Amino acid sequence: MDVISAEAELMVADQGAAGHDPRKRRQILDGARAVFLEKGFDAASMNDIARVAGVSKGTLYVYFEDKEHLFVELISTEKREELFSVIQLDLDNHDVAAVLTDCGTRLVEILTRPYYVRAMRTVFSIVNRMPEIGAEFYGRGPALCAEQIAAYLAVQVKAGVLEIEDCELAASQFMELAQTGVLRKLLFGIISTPDPDEIRQRVARAVSFFMKVYGKPATA
Repeated sequence: MDVISAEAELMVADQGAAGHDPRKRRQILDGARAVFLEKGFDAASMNDIARVAGVSKGTLYVYFEDKEHLFVELISTEKREELFSVIQLDLDNHDVAAVLTDCGTRLVEILTRPYYVRAMRTVFSIVNRMPEIGAEFYGRGPALCAEQIAAYLAVQVKAGVLEIEDCELAASQFMELAQTGVLRKLLFGIISTPDPDEIRQRVARAVSFFMKVYGKPATA
């Protein structure tokens, strides 16, 4: 079974951070998570994180240059295993509707969780003064998912299952369709977290629309 693996991509993204001891990094991330949950991002300080993590402030700065980059690393690390399961798509499975339904449902379930919604709000609050934080967060999450979905779609085009001129655009369109009417309202606090049945129904409609646009008509 041929699958698309995102692990190598995420490992490359991690190489830019300073510090090499994974146990020490995990220790710092655990401390940071406790502080962020207790105080919130704005009130948390690097001094607080160093104290709770049980490391010196100097050691903390060896691994992370500032609170903002530490926060992005924390969110990315916590979502890594879930992200792997979502974007490892079976290239040999030509039942595109089934594959996209499974992928889209699990993706929207992750994106709509309260913890992740709060994380996105925090990143948005940082972007104006630190645009690179937004780019890093997007690259480790949405962009990576879109790339893997696009790669799956490209294989299905070659197999004659789909008719798509731009697979990258189609992948982005699918991701937007799957979360239409949910994520933005969550970010603005208009609705509460949708239940699993609602997510499945929304994704099913998104897949149906997607297949009507890009599905290749069966030959007589």
